[in-house]
Amino acid sequence: MEPDNQKRIKEIAETSENNGLAGDVIVVLGASDLEGALISAETVTTGDPSFAGPLAGVSLGLPVYHILEPEMKEIIPADIYDEECGIWLLTVDTKALGNNFKTLRDSIQN
Repeated sequence: MEPDNQKRIKEIAETSENNGLAGDVIVVLGASDLEGALISAETVTTGDPSFAGPLAGVSLGLPVYHILEPEMKEIIPADIYDEECGIWLLTVDTKALGNNFKTLRDSIQN
């Protein structure tokens, strides 16, 4: 995840926490490769694994979802979801993706 994106997510998380809204922030990723998406997910939960960006050593503990998970598909209007994400559903193993993201979310809640 690029340092500018890390910085912005950190600012949003800190602002939300200061305003009593910390539990209202989630991160939705859209990387098409599972490995890249999981690295980004790790970055916003436990900190930048490369120790190179603003989230190096910073554990935000934010819940993170991938746009292709069923939870996201359920809350986005079907026509918009199909137009923007439909083709990805043909090329990405959404079951593996969902299992990995759920495991990560479960690990930060415990």
